[in-house]
Amino acid sequence: MKSFIYDLPTKIYFGENATDNLNSELKNYGKRVLLCYGGGSIKKTGLYDKVIEQIKKAGSEHFELCGIEPNPRIDSVREGAKICKEQNIDVILAVGGGSTLDCAKWIAAAAKVEHDAWDFFSEWAPVNDALPVLTVLTLSATGSEMNCGGVISNPQTKDKIGRLARPLLPKASFLDPTLTYTVSAYQTACGSADILSHILEVYFSPNNDLYMLDRCLEAMMKTVIKFTPIALNKPDDYEARANLMWTSSWAINEFSKTGKTHEWSCHPMEHELSALYDITHGLGLAILTPRFLKYCLNEQNVDKYVQFGVNVFDIDKALPKMEIANLAIDKLSSFLFEDLKLDSTFTQVKIKQEDFPLMAQKACEGGTIKGFVELTASDIEKIFEMCI
Repeated sequence: MKSFIYDLPTKIYFGENATDNLNSELKNYGKRVLLCYGGGSIKKTGLYDKVIEQIKKAGSEHFELCGIEPNPRIDSVREGAKICKEQNIDVILAVGGGSTLDCAKWIAAAAKVEHDAWDFFSEWAPVNDALPVLTVLTLSATGSEMNCGGVISNPQTKDKIGRLARPLLPKASFLDPTLTYTVSAYQTACGSADILSHILEVYFSPNNDLYMLDRCLEAMMKTVIKFTPIALNKPDDYEARANLMWTSSWAINEFSKTGKTHEWSCHPMEHELSALYDITHGLGLAILTPRFLKYCLNEQNVDKYVQFGVNVFDIDKALPKMEIANLAIDKLSSFLFEDLKLDSTFTQVKIKQEDFPLMAQKACEGGTIKGFVELTASDIEKIFEMCI
């Protein structure tokens, strides 16, 4: 096992009416609040009014940035940073799913610098400071409520880039599973595909000496597989929504990759899909992941697939190894495309083969992705072709 440092100071309020504690946390960070949210669904559900009540209870003044897009745009980051500077904002409150939370994090960083916000991605400008960020989660998917990462899109350059920076870690996050009751079946399914991908990206690793961690990851995968269909069939099932929400956080809060050292593979490939076509991130991951696993399977790494098939899908361990491996991939595909009812091909989501070479080159940045299996641009193109 590799050496590591694990330090996660985000304070979590979990459970029904968790947002009742929002006012006490806001008081710790100042009086001027920038409230960030997306398309306005929080007003339809009544959450907006509850949040405003908590802001008032804290004795704070608030300003708003609304309309944050899925696959959040750099222009929203720029607009938010401008408000922060002009209004002398003390703390940012993000209410929504991963896109809103990611955008808020980079607003927090951009508010502390004079250079353009895109320099954090194009020039890898250092992130030395950020305004404090609090989050109220409304969608189980990205895990942004409990990590220091954020992904931003630039439509002008057709880039979608993710980056980690310690100052972006939320100070406190409020996780109320009842807030996800109104999430559509489609977004619930895409969110669960995203959660599953976060786990699979670290589970399929060249490191084979992390017995404890692999058992934890398998438990999280089984949780997603068990509870997503329940949430789809009964949207207000608290147990299902709570299990998905907590798994979402732990799938990508640095715990899952402790002791493992390799690059993710499906995420950089998918970022090129949603950068160019603006498709839902979880959907792109769902289409890519089984094909990636099929492409990477070989005699040297088959034991990992066997472990996955036996421990996650309860496949008979007495079967031949390659049969178990292929059955496991088939069962994953069945879960994503039959149980979750997600589109299964690039053709269905109108991704064109003519764009494969460019997307492949950008995904590996002209070199290789050093993941579970090292992938060149040619390899990535072949995986894309398997998705047609």
